[in-house]
Amino acid sequence: MGTKIARTRPSLAPPKVNVRIRADGATLIESAHSLGRVPRCLGSLLAANAEAHPDRAFLGERSGAAEGAPWRQVTWSEALVTVERLASALLELGASAERPLLILSGNSIAHALLSLAAMHVGVPVAPVSVAYSLMSKDFAKLRRIADSVKPAVVFTEQRAPFEAAIEAAGLGALPRVHAEALDPSSSEPSHHHAFASLAEHPLSPEVAARFGALGPDSVAKILFTSGSTGAPKGVINTQRMLCSNQASLATLWPFLAEQAAEGKPPVLCDWLPWNHTFGANFNFNLVLMHAGTLWIDGGKPVPHLFPTTLANLRERAPTLYFNVPRGFELLVAALDADPELRAHLFAELQLIFYAGAALPQHLWTRLEELATTPETGRGEPVLMVSAWGSTETAPCSTAVHWPIERAGVIGNPMPGTQIAMIPNGDKLELRVRGPNVFPGYWREPELSAEAFDEHGFYRIGDAGKLADPEHPERGLVFDGRVAEDFKLSSGTWVHVGKLRLAVISACEPLVSDCVVAGHDRRELGVLLFPNLAACRAHVEASEPSAPGDPAAAQRSDEAVLAHPALREALAAALAGHNRDNPGSSTRFARALVLSQGPSVDANEITDKGYINQRAVLARRRATVESLYSDSPGVIRPNYG
Repeated sequence: MGTKIARTRPSLAPPKVNVRIRADGATLIESAHSLGRVPRCLGSLLAANAEAHPDRAFLGERSGAAEGAPWRQVTWSEALVTVERLASALLELGASAERPLLILSGNSIAHALLSLAAMHVGVPVAPVSVAYSLMSKDFAKLRRIADSVKPAVVFTEQRAPFEAAIEAAGLGALPRVHAEALDPSSSEPSHHHAFASLAEHPLSPEVAARFGALGPDSVAKILFTSGSTGAPKGVINTQRMLCSNQASLATLWPFLAEQAAEGKPPVLCDWLPWNHTFGANFNFNLVLMHAGTLWIDGGKPVPHLFPTTLANLRERAPTLYFNVPRGFELLVAALDADPELRAHLFAELQLIFYAGAALPQHLWTRLEELATTPETGRGEPVLMVSAWGSTETAPCSTAVHWPIERAGVIGNPMPGTQIAMIPNGDKLELRVRGPNVFPGYWREPELSAEAFDEHGFYRIGDAGKLADPEHPERGLVFDGRVAEDFKLSSGTWVHVGKLRLAVISACEPLVSDCVVAGHDRRELGVLLFPNLAACRAHVEASEPSAPGDPAAAQRSDEAVLAHPALREALAAALAGHNRDNPGSSTRFARALVLSQGPSVDANEITDKGYINQRAVLARRRATVESLYSDSPGVIRPNYG
């Protein structure tokens, strides 16, 4: 049994807000806390940390793909020296404010240092989803991004896996940088460069001049988001956006600065991709802001890569842990089975942060229970928090900075940020204005103008409401996407966000995600994306002779998904939901299990695993028609 460890809860700013009603009836909410000092640029944080903590580890990653490969790391002082030399090389290769650096591969030390180098001299960095290069079949999104960015330099960690994508996108003639060593015995094209050689490039005096000229409006990044249309949009991220967001977070979570001053800066072991605002602008920049250490997790919350995450967490215990709900689902299962992992993970953990979607309550509850098992020695749960925002808000518009009891509350506005609540049908549409909000889309002036209302608020497209109208300081609650909700033929509104989470919870662990259907129809239906491993286990467990039976092991995926035992289990789960939710806008009359997973090319899913409801319904119109027919594949749960 572990020894109980005395701990002090992380210090947080008290929840305080100012509320007023605008002349047009909109409710405006803002934090009562001041924004505080905003750094000039991210590079100033790098320089300050290198001077104050030269030998502290800044970045670390496994030195190879083999299990148990040792960690290599870069200190803050080494990072600054390398960043300045890489910046010199990028300028020589033709990179500029109008000719960005395009990054096609995933998180790595080389990726991080090249990104910092580009931003250090006013060159925007445009990291792109790896899926657009390695999972796409037509490379259409990558071509569109390349045409929009017009990069000067392209970086990939390895050469060979990206060759087809680079050629298809018309990038083959550009200067290319690779982290893997170039073969000196081969005749490498002259425009191919090894990262290691660029890291030794002579320092140009132009670097200091360009760094000194950076200001709040300097473009730091272009992050691409597809939205519901499938066409990638380049979101301009300025230094003001990135730095003000971190300054706001430091105000709301003062324990970060307090503990950093005591020599206990944040430590992260994180997989979240840097082409997304969560992993890049929240997590990575938090480490920059507080001189912490980021151990780059090469795993991911999918079955074949999650063991890598677990191996990393066994060796690099974080003080703050960030993930999406699917990641927590896999983590809880691992923690349940491994007391040693529980003891290690919770040893120094101060805060668990979930984002992307509301954390199902059963996962929330189980995480709290696991944190207080005897092995951890804690005696109390870890603080659970969340936030809300988008790529266009860098990323936070709100954040939780007080203890909450369950998922759903998305916090109060960040200091310096205003939230407008606009009546829209039977919902309140949320709009955002502040230093964290983007100035527009890269080279898309018309699209940029449409993104803002007449008061200068960004139309984020989400809905929200006050958790307690009598006490607005208790925070906002996410209330779904305005564009995803629809009406049944009866005129009754269906709120998709809540229903989606309810279905996943009711059907766990058999369903990994779902899409709600029923627009202008009499009754609700649902398309189910199955958790194939769980479905197979359920089918095998339903047949006493099946465990270990070679015939059962060879059962096709299609046979698993059509098996009567699985269909009965899903029908029973949805019937249970219907009993608790008998209204026409909440009960499901029919369901269909999808044999084909969501498509990246069709924008049905992002590489973080978020389902695009509208894109799935648009692409699978024929499937929706089958759902509303009497075809044999349709599951008909008890209708309530």
